[in-house]
Amino acid sequence: MNRSKPPARPRDGKVKEQEESYSLIEERYEIIGGVRYDFLSSPKYAHQKMLTNFYLAFHSACSQEGEILLAPMDVHFDENNIVQPDVIYIASERLDMIHDGFVFGVPDLLVEILSESTGRHDKKVKKALYEQFGVKEYWLADPIYRTVDQFVLQEGRYELAATLSEGDTLTSPTVPCLAIDLSAIFPENLRQ
Repeated sequence: MNRSKPPARPRDGKVKEQEESYSLIEERYEIIGGVRYDFLSSPKYAHQKMLTNFYLAFHSACSQEGEILLAPMDVHFDENNIVQPDVIYIASERLDMIHDGFVFGVPDLLVEILSESTGRHDKKVKKALYEQFGVKEYWLADPIYRTVDQFVLQEGRYELAATLSEGDTLTSPTVPCLAIDLSAIFPENLRQ
């Protein structure tokens, strides 16, 4: 959705043009199976706080081992499948998939933080897509129930390796440098 500041309305009721230019907020959407899915709203506080905390945890543990990227960042699996996962991890030896300003290929690990508007989509459509393209590990983080479902690709299919909650430590078979205390991920106050 594009938004810009409307022209100022002076006291006499006439509209005068703004002399300043305002940057537009570009549309955010994904393409899955050739179908466009629009993001209908911006993420809430809990989502963004968890995103920040995931980044800090990944960066602290694995910044020397690979690249950690955050949404919005396009991941192009092919021309009909372009997504914007919340957290993207790519091992150092595979960084050549980042070119022309985007990711073209299959990252090692993806994280989606569930929200009211995207939860069902993340659990079904995107999980099936990530499985189809061979993403080795996929996490679904739930800010309401304060859990993380960890899916690991086994013989071409995702298996639920664990459902973890606060107090648990999430370790990754795909990213050996990674061990995250989930107490540090979930915000104390959801500020809804």
